[in-house]
This record gives sequence, C-alpha cells and structure tokens, in this order.
Amino acid sequence: MNQPIAVVSASFGSGHDGVAAELTRRLTSRAFDVRRHDFVDLVPGHLGRLLREGYHRQLTTAPRTWGWLLSAAGAGSAAAARMTALADRALLEAIGDASAVVSTYPLASQALGRLRAQDRIAAPVCTYLTDLSVHPLWIHPGVDVHIGLHDDVARHAKELGAADVRVTAPAVGPGFSPAPRPDGRPRALIVAGAWGVGEIERAAADIAATGAAVPVVVCGRNERLRGRIQRRGDAIALGWVDDMPALMRTCHVVVQNAGGLSSLEALTAGLPVLTYRCIPGHGRTNAEVLDRIGWVPWIRDRAGLAAGLHRALSGPPRFAPAPTQAEDVIAELTA
Repeated sequence: MNQPIAVVSASFGSGHDGVAAELTRRLTSRAFDVRRHDFVDLVPGHLGRLLREGYHRQLTTAPRTWGWLLSAAGAGSAAAARMTALADRALLEAIGDASAVVSTYPLASQALGRLRAQDRIAAPVCTYLTDLSVHPLWIHPGVDVHIGLHDDVARHAKELGAADVRVTAPAVGPGFSPAPRPDGRPRALIVAGAWGVGEIERAAADIAATGAAVPVVVCGRNERLRGRIQRRGDAIALGWVDDMPALMRTCHVVVQNAGGLSSLEALTAGLPVLTYRCIPGHGRTNAEVLDRIGWVPWIRDRAGLAAGLHRALSGPPRFAPAPTQAEDVIAELTA
C-alpha cells in the first residue's frame, strides 16, 4: 500500500462528493490509502449542518440572494476566514500523516491553504476545481497545485493568485463512456443536482412545448418537485437515480442549470448538453464559461430553445478534454 492521501469534500449537493468519490476510486486502484472527509463534519457543533441547510433553503426559496452573496464573497472576507478557522483542529487531525491532501470544496481549500502557508501542514495540498468558473474562494496562495478542466479555467485561476495550475480531464466515473444514441423520439434529460433546485418545472414545460424532445426530469431527492411534474403530465419525472450512466444511454440530449458534475458526465458520455434557466450565482458563471469555451451552449430564453435543441440533436458535442488525468497530478505530489 502506498502512502495515505486525505481527500476533503463537502456534502453540499452531490457534485463535490461525486468528484471526491471518483478520485478516491482511482487513487485506491493505484494502491493508495485514501481517507475521505466531509468538511461539514469537521466544523464544530452543528454549524456545518446549519450552513448546509441554509444553503439548501437559499437555493430553493430565494435563489437570487445566493447570486448576490456569491458576488459579494471573496477569499479575503473575514466571515470565510473565521468560519474555516473553526475547523482547523479537526482538519489537522483528519489529515494526520497524509502524504498529500486534496480538496474538492472551496472553503476547505481556504482552510488548507492557510494551514499550509503557516507550515502547520507538511504535505502538499491540491485543490480540484469542480466549477468551470473560478470564484476567489477557490484560490489560496498556500495551495501547492490547483487542478482545472480547461485552459480558460487555468488562466482565470492564475489571475486570482494560483501559482501552479494543471489542466486535466474531468474526474467522472468509468460508466460514462460514449454509446450509440437510442432510436425513437428524442428524450431531453433535465438534471438539477441532488436537491432538484431551479426552475425545473418551467424548463420541462418549455421543452415539451417545442415538440423537439420528451422531457425526462431527474428530481433527485426533491419528492415535491417529482409529484408536481407527474401531475402536470407533460414530462417523465424520476426521483433519485443510482445508475446515471444507464439513464443517459436512453436519452439524446442533457439540459442542465448549474454547470456541475452532471454536465461533465454527459459530455464524457458523448451526449450534447445545453444550459437553460440556470440558477443564479455559480449556475450563471459556469454557464458563461461553458458557452465561451464551446462545450455547452447557453440558451438564454424560450425563443431560442427549439433551435438550440435541434442543433444539439443534430451532432456530437464539441468536447475536447485534456489528456492528463487528475489522479496523475495527485500521485506526483505524493513523491
């Protein structure tokens, strides 16, 4: 068994944890002893869970305020520094004798970068940027290596102070591989994360109205959303899906609203992806980057939806990931 590696994620939705799980699987297959930790559990008391619940409520009841908060927040904000400092003791105990530390969550990266800069962490620290847009909270000068998924991401990270940025392919599961598109009427798979947040009902109704595809909505753990869509009758409503690769193989295009892991899984599987009715904050900033680099067109209004769907259904996506893999970068750090 190779030296231990600590991976710090956060159970805010499923994107950060999904990447952490895949990195863990890949590194474990190389005989590393990988120890995963949830930053929510490392914050003392119930504060971590309260923050997670507050974030969930904000996205579901007042999403615009999340966009305002994200715009106002920065790496140097006193609130972020105080909150991450609360986790220092538990974080150091969790890292232990690790030969490398990997973060897939921005506040964890802030804490780890600060502790590394103070020489309280001897092992090199790596941040895996799960977003295509780079918020300042993702970047800390104490972090040894930042991993981005495109040259555009690397450029922005360096502008924000990241010294060493490596560009790699997305860390998605092995099941997401290209497959022939199924026969029959096209299906548009609508994804909205584990919590099923955003204007999902309106997106499904808009897609159904175009007649271009049958909406298939993954509601995650949002059973109220699933019930409402089922009652409407103009879309197929699904709950939590354990086998997303199999579901994607039954569909022809993916429509997303946050620019997270599901988008990258679909692109890796050879499915075209569209952004439509994106959520405020990181949803909009990710949409801008994905559109700019040509991976995922952003459909900004109903008037462009039908044409956008027809274009997506007419050919494969323009997706060209980097040849380097994230686990190669992390394994190199352990040396």
